[in-house]
Amino acid sequence: MFARPLAAFLGRHGIHYAWVVVTVTFLTALTTAGSVGIPGALILPLTHEFGWDPAQISSALAIRILLFGLMAPFAAALMERYGVRRMVIIAIALIISGLCGALAMQRLWHLILAWGVVVGIGTGLTALVLAAVVSNRWFTARRGLVVGILGASSSTGQLVFLPMTASIAESHGWRMALLPPIGALVLVALLVGLFIRDRPSDLGLARFGEIDPTPDGAPAKTSLRAAFSRAFEVLGEVAFTPIFGIMFATFFVCGLSTNGLIQTHFISFCADYGIAAVGAASVLAAMGVCDIFGTIGSGWLSDRIEPRKLLCCYYGFRGLSLLFLPSSGFTVLGLSSFALFYGLDWIATLPPTIKLAVSAYGRSRGPIVFGWAFTAHQLGAAAAAYGAGLSRTVLSTYLPAFYVAGVACLIAALLASQARLQAATASGGPVLTPES
Repeated sequence: MFARPLAAFLGRHGIHYAWVVVTVTFLTALTTAGSVGIPGALILPLTHEFGWDPAQISSALAIRILLFGLMAPFAAALMERYGVRRMVIIAIALIISGLCGALAMQRLWHLILAWGVVVGIGTGLTALVLAAVVSNRWFTARRGLVVGILGASSSTGQLVFLPMTASIAESHGWRMALLPPIGALVLVALLVGLFIRDRPSDLGLARFGEIDPTPDGAPAKTSLRAAFSRAFEVLGEVAFTPIFGIMFATFFVCGLSTNGLIQTHFISFCADYGIAAVGAASVLAAMGVCDIFGTIGSGWLSDRIEPRKLLCCYYGFRGLSLLFLPSSGFTVLGLSSFALFYGLDWIATLPPTIKLAVSAYGRSRGPIVFGWAFTAHQLGAAAAAYGAGLSRTVLSTYLPAFYVAGVACLIAALLASQARLQAATASGGPVLTPES
């Protein structure tokens, strides 16, 4: 109702409607990802109220993170079958249901069901795959920049909500802290319904950077079973290619060293060194601000520099940052330095990884291939979320988890340096060229 008149109005002023889609997708990723990050600020309040130890709470958060990743390849296929707008609205409804369900929980299995299963599936239906699908469908030019913008919104959303959540939980209780994100999700669902369209051709437009709108016609409708089969079909075609193996391994480390560790346990880790929850959450928010510049800058660089070179640098710097943190003294200068360098690198790996997937496997399979790589990301995140909580419970310290993540990043940097595009084929055929 609103999309077509707005597209015509913007077109008369030389503005492509794709940028409206990017704006709404940015807000969607920001709020849904914020829902993923919120529990990291509530581990201590939940421990105090229910007596659950960090390992028990981390088990629920690990399930959420795992489902967040496992849904990714199927989310891409479901968006092909049912459309982006419909799937995003369904995802937001699930997230709201999970957050509301947590308001009444009394037992650990309630936490696992609400924040582990329901929120995990809901956020997994969008995840970072949404950035890959939107950039691939709506853009030919500036695709790397768009991925950077949307990636920044997703990762930053996981961080910037934390100070508000920690502050409200401290002053009014953790249940009240859930109300602002629930309200934001309702608002975003309304924006998605009004302004998101699945493809440029729905509005008679070409992709940004193209002239002819006809090549963007929607594929023939398939059954739900076929949509899921498509995800496994693509996995079978690419599973043993070198590029996919490197993407899978390095993105596993990416999850291990970001939302599984820092997002989930950083506040509790700082508490062991006398840093209040609001102060630690503020450091995470500062990382989120740095991440906006880092990820958008990475998207810009991904349009100009070979992905493997960028990934090698990103993982190397992240590993050094994590190894530095335990010896920072947790002073203002030490934490500020960590927030700056780690924040710039928080998810800068996203644009070159998506670029690698689409360049190696093409427009059609690229987002699904990235979805499987993102599954590896969340497997790593789930391992870190549970493993770090277990370390804190059994060894009374988080330090082993941070050292393991730092060393893993340095190994990932070496692996990424070997990700030459010429080494990959889609299914044993000829080598694919960038943007094929």
